[in-house]
Amino acid sequence: MSTDPDLMSRAGGACEFCGADATLDAQAQPPATPVLLCATCRGETAPDSPAHWQCLQGAAWSAEPAVQFAVWRKLATLSEGWATDLRDTMILSPEAQAWADTPAALEHRDSNGVLLAQGDTVVLIKDLPVKGASFTAKRGTAVRGIALVPDNAGQIEGRVEGQRIVILTEFVKKR
Repeated sequence: MSTDPDLMSRAGGACEFCGADATLDAQAQPPATPVLLCATCRGETAPDSPAHWQCLQGAAWSAEPAVQFAVWRKLATLSEGWATDLRDTMILSPEAQAWADTPAALEHRDSNGVLLAQGDTVVLIKDLPVKGASFTAKRGTAVRGIALVPDNAGQIEGRVEGQRIVILTEFVKKR
């Protein structure tokens, strides 16, 4: 249970999505302030039914910008048509809209989950055929001075045999 009295007071001691009053805890929503959610809405337990997420239809109209932003973000992860329609019709407060317009920082991670940075050296963990070239990048090849692809956390760029290629992060490990 969250011990932040301001958050508990704002939420009325209930999940800010579904209204449940058990297993509550603060859920960070960077860059927004945290929201108070139950274990199901935090994703720690499976919902009893797919209809659980219908609670977002009411939560979407919260006066609290952090809750609006959290609902807007959650709706993007749901594949149901109603969720897409609701997200498209949401009217966010100026503060929540500013958070929604802020691009999320991408984290490039190697096959072991280690954070990669611009200029790192990585090693290929698998033979990779290079499309558009007549060679295969061999397992164990070191790729020095990598560049992070700015709009895709699953890709990096590097030079192998003098060619600049795009490499999937799942096939490298940081040296």
